[in-house]
Amino acid sequence: MLKTCRSDECQTGKGASNRSTQSTVENHSSWYVYIVRCNDGSMYTGMTNDLVKRIQTHNSGKAAAKYTKSRRPVSLVYFEELPTRSSAASREFQIKKLTTKAKRKLVQSFEADSGKGVCAVPPRTAQP
Repeated sequence: MLKTCRSDECQTGKGASNRSTQSTVENHSSWYVYIVRCNDGSMYTGMTNDLVKRIQTHNSGKAAAKYTKSRRPVSLVYFEELPTRSSAASREFQIKKLTTKAKRKLVQSFEADSGKGVCAVPPRTAQP
């Protein structure tokens, strides 16, 4: 199950737990490749198995990536769910090799598919 949030809520992680839900298959072993837009307009690509927590971490600055630490707040603008860490790492590498123009096109197509200004964020779930 995916929870939705507005882009400004994705920045802080607020609102994700009380917004409407969309149905999907819940998979506790999923990995995510994501792109965040930094405060200066640049983009950062990463991977994680807990997307909500990772975005919150980027914005808290405590264990944020060196690149995003000085460019907060960040907003989630794109993500893909993948079945394994290996597949996520491969996809992250592919996205990082794209030109800025190609990344922007990828983000635009994602926004068009998910509704302009809205990003879908997986809920935080208890690990078994």
